[in-house]
Amino acid sequence: MSRKIETVEDDAGKVITYHRHPNGGGLIGRGAEVHETSFISSTAYVEAGARVESGCRVGGGSWIDRQARIGHRVVIGDAVYVGPGAVLGNRVHVGSHSRIGAGAVIAHGVRLHGDTTVAQGSHVAARSKPPALSSSRSRSEGSRKVRKAA
Repeated sequence: MSRKIETVEDDAGKVITYHRHPNGGGLIGRGAEVHETSFISSTAYVEAGARVESGCRVGGGSWIDRQARIGHRVVIGDAVYVGPGAVLGNRVHVGSHSRIGAGAVIAHGVRLHGDTTVAQGSHVAARSKPPALSSSRSRSEGSRKVRKAA
């Protein structure tokens, strides 16, 4: 399969070469790794050195910057910016018009609503479940009986 090569001129006049991803047609920078089962919208960019694992979906106008790591089965909405070196765990969902700062880490299974900003270097963890309530009646520390070993 031949790769269609495209060039884009940045704001400083530098010409950058991309190829089109076969699934969706997104622009993939030199040295970026995008799994063939991922869908990259035709108006999305994956910059050099970034890695997108299997089963991902990247929406229109989104930009995955250099050295970012995107886990398996991640959904990225439209017009999302993922900063350089950011890491998104498996099964993360990022709503449209969100920004993930450079070096931020989003844990597995986190769901970010649209228009969310995650600061540079931040860590976002999935909400943990509250501890299960015991079926026995709770007692205060003062009313507990202490049994001595025989």
